[in-house]
Amino acid sequence: MQLSPILQQFDPIALRDMDGVALQTRMDTKYLFGIGRLPQILETLSSEYRMLEVDGQRGSTYRTLYFDTPERQFYFDHHNGRSFRSKVRMREYASSGASFLEVKRRTGRGGTDKRRIPIPAIMEHLTGGQVAFVAEASGFTRSLVPTLWNEFFRYTLVHRERAERLTLDTSLSFRDANGEASLASVCVAELKEGKTGHGSPFAALMRGLPAPPASFSKYCIGTILLTPGIKHNQFKPILLHAHRLGLAA
Repeated sequence: MQLSPILQQFDPIALRDMDGVALQTRMDTKYLFGIGRLPQILETLSSEYRMLEVDGQRGSTYRTLYFDTPERQFYFDHHNGRSFRSKVRMREYASSGASFLEVKRRTGRGGTDKRRIPIPAIMEHLTGGQVAFVAEASGFTRSLVPTLWNEFFRYTLVHRERAERLTLDTSLSFRDANGEASLASVCVAELKEGKTGHGSPFAALMRGLPAPPASFSKYCIGTILLTPGIKHNQFKPILLHAHRLGLAA
């Protein structure tokens, strides 16, 4: 899939200019579509969005290590539909070389609050200070252990006028002590808006495909793919959907 000519149709936005659309507190909507649709979708969006460019590169690899309790409380909080739930991860942004400890928390009304602190690099343990940060950001005080590695390639788009960011994640892969898995034929899109409302060109494009909003967690899906026998009844529809998209890509 040759994307370079299409990527160059986007005006660039630099990393230093992203602060105005950081949207750490926001409304998130996710969508899934087959990777074969990506060129057409990008071409359609190029007139209304700018694309993040770092050192002349459009798109970047992200590496993530998720933390959970030994019995996977964060996973089961999501599976069981708890309105208030958290995820804890260390993430490396390859384009900038920066790494952060991040706490991503659902606020109960569909919103997302993300807090983070810089770290030297991803580590397979939490320091005392990092444990305190997680407790303060999430209200969670139990011991956490590393559970799942995830890697993907992301394009980040910023709308020219609206308070809106869009991320397009491809080449998803997962690994843990049990082995490796991937979802290479699926693109996971996430629309991040400062408030709900109408007017997003991307949301309109998804309605036209049609590709309805989908509940998709990289952590939960990776956990299911690599943990035989783990309860995942609530995630069966999205797994089946991702499988069908892969077959059609």
